[in-house]
Amino acid sequence: MTLKKTLQFGLVIFLVWFIAFRPDAAARVARGIGGLIAQLGTGFGDFFTRVVS
Repeated sequence: MTLKKTLQFGLVIFLVWFIAFRPDAAARVARGIGGLIAQLGTGFGDFFTRVVS
């Protein structure tokens, strides 16, 4: 097994463990990432709106 595949396997195992045994913390992380993506989208949208107008 290569190092890359080993690290990917470890990440998947960690994610399964994190969601199974720490669901509240996993939900907070997911909400935080979702909020970040939404803010990035809003920022880019505002930028391109101002560039065009």
